[in-house]
Amino acid sequence: MTGLPPPSKKKLGLVIDLDTCVGCHACATSCKEWNAGGIAGPLTDENPYGKDPSGVWFNRVHSYELAATEGCGAGAEPGPPQPEMTLHFPRSCLHCETPACVTVCPTGASYKRAEDGIVLVDEDKCIGCKLCSWACPYGAREYSEVEGVMKKCTLCVDRIYNDKLPESEREPACVQACPTRARHFGDLGDPDSKVSRLVAERNGVALMPELGYQPVNRYLPPRPRRAGGDTTDGTDAPADAPLPTPLRWLDRLLRR
Repeated sequence: MTGLPPPSKKKLGLVIDLDTCVGCHACATSCKEWNAGGIAGPLTDENPYGKDPSGVWFNRVHSYELAATEGCGAGAEPGPPQPEMTLHFPRSCLHCETPACVTVCPTGASYKRAEDGIVLVDEDKCIGCKLCSWACPYGAREYSEVEGVMKKCTLCVDRIYNDKLPESEREPACVQACPTRARHFGDLGDPDSKVSRLVAERNGVALMPELGYQPVNRYLPPRPRRAGGDTTDGTDAPADAPLPTPLRWLDRLLRR
């Protein structure tokens, strides 16, 4: 089994705004385009135009219809009526601080970089045993039936450090492509970075922190909606405004 490097000061990762994600899948398709020719390529597809297509995708977007009654978590007191909404939930590797996928790998193919915290797969060492996919509670691992190896989000490591690209383009392809700027990239180990300040301002959350894997990526919960459908942070809302509890929405969503 593989050990982990000491915790890195630099923790590169993503911050995803669930309030502004519209579920367009631009992140998924741009990721596919870039990484098909990157260090993790090829990202093969099988029977793409047939009845049962399958393939490797590092980014996936799930959409959920949240009814008014879903604002309350298990055991919580019912709150004010909440408007129905569609929540789009992008999912990819969270580059955990203590990733289970790395510690269970029998060959050392899965590893965490000490310099920036990115979790990667060395495909030359991977034997396709799928232990990492069974260990990952977030479903972030992808198995390539064609190549017989595991693949995953690389955080576009071959792009973010590419000095041949303009500095403005040295960020993951999914971040570059997002039309609503729902995706943000930066150093979450630096409390003064833009992404860290954004997480602090919007009460960003880690996915299922009770598992102890310390995911680096953060999600910004949907802002509360007034009855009219506009957003508010709640600071200037009247006392009788029917404000939902988006954090409870997210909590219920992750435990389905």
